[in-house]
Amino acid sequence: MAHETETDSIVSIPVDDGDIELEGALEAPADAPGIVVFAHGSGSSRKSPRNNYVASVIRERGLGTLLFDLLTEAEDQRRENRFDIPLLTDRLVAVTEWLWARETTPAANVGYFGSSTGAAAALRAATRLESDVDAVVSRGGRVDMAEELLDEVRAPTLFIVGGEDTQVLEYNREAREQLDCENDLHVVEGAGHLFEGDGELEDVADVAADWFVDTLV
Repeated sequence: MAHETETDSIVSIPVDDGDIELEGALEAPADAPGIVVFAHGSGSSRKSPRNNYVASVIRERGLGTLLFDLLTEAEDQRRENRFDIPLLTDRLVAVTEWLWARETTPAANVGYFGSSTGAAAALRAATRLESDVDAVVSRGGRVDMAEELLDEVRAPTLFIVGGEDTQVLEYNREAREQLDCENDLHVVEGAGHLFEGDGELEDVADVAADWFVDTLV
């Protein structure tokens, strides 16, 4: 079933009291019951082909998506910014609040899809916004970078990890033990950190979309 799109555009999102604007791509059906906000990993951007593929599958299920750049082009030139998890968390919180404040955005539940270091920012933002964030999905997430806050996460949380991404898989297994919320771990057997094998990214997208439909609809 085709959904009439309320928003399908490039948006500029003011953060840091309006001193900085981040570019994003917002696509939300007018009747969307939820919107998934993407937080990419270090060195990536809203144009990430992997996240854009996952976003397209999520939209096919009737949910909206927002992909945005966590850093400006100038900020991204400084490598340390890419691993500044408190900064990335601040940006994700500010963008989420901007989304809620938009008069033209449909009233909707919000979920986070975080990749690599972006997953740490997503988990941290979820603890800060508490019950206002309704779901978190982590793809190959550096969830160890949110370790001290994991027991404060209340949103239903899904970890997706490649079976051959051994160190990150261990981080995720340890993190799951610290969660005190609905949670699950999905291992894509044979996959590495980038899910480049046949059918691997499709598996990620399907499992993530199922999780968001179950939690946001």
